[in-house]
Amino acid sequence: MAFCVLIPARMASSRLPDKPLADIAGLPMVVRVAQRAKLSAATRVVVAADDARIVAACQAHGVDAVLTRTDHPSGSDRLAEACDLLGLKDTDVVVNVQGDEPLIDPASIDAAALLLQTRSDCSMSTLAHAIGSVEDFANPNVVKVVLDARNTALYFSRAPIAWWRDGGITTLPSPAPLRHVGLYGYRVGFLREFPKLAQAPIELTESLEQLRALWHGHRIAVHVTDHSPGPGVDTPEDLARVRALLR
Repeated sequence: MAFCVLIPARMASSRLPDKPLADIAGLPMVVRVAQRAKLSAATRVVVAADDARIVAACQAHGVDAVLTRTDHPSGSDRLAEACDLLGLKDTDVVVNVQGDEPLIDPASIDAAALLLQTRSDCSMSTLAHAIGSVEDFANPNVVKVVLDARNTALYFSRAPIAWWRDGGITTLPSPAPLRHVGLYGYRVGFLREFPKLAQAPIELTESLEQLRALWHGHRIAVHVTDHSPGPGVDTPEDLARVRALLR
């Protein structure tokens, strides 16, 4: 199972300035993420950065990094440039690990890569796990996904789907609804094509980039895991929580 992990990292963050370099137990956060990714079966782990300070921090701790343009509108655009800088082939598989996931599970990275390699009908792969509370089911910040019989994504939404007609929103439906985990596997050829695709109306409505792929007819394979993801870092409060966990 040969694949590469790419970690997009940009310095600008409205809620947590200089987020990739935030110190977590003595190491920059992006280095923590890369170290976790190196515990997977990936043949290479590379940070795709928009700032020379991120590249320097990675190199100081033995992490591969490439400097990409600062004007990319999305992480997918940044990864597509990184694929070109690294000379990857269209048939290669890459896994996109977000740069603010210092507790990412290496087994989840392997699962996304393996799933894509076994699903030739799909351009992407991702993960999901069962939602355990009504609060998460109703929360628009918790993205939900519904699947077909082969665990291929039918739709992603911030709304509570699948909607339980007879139960409303006061109790969880059965079987349990699925939370989408923002970890993606791509074939490099599709990753190069994706930023060129027109944005989809449903993508703009939901503010979910993966809906662009579905709208244009691409399929997304989904691995359903029993493990919930570790906490990501979006705010100072998230950073304090992760620092406490690693202490």
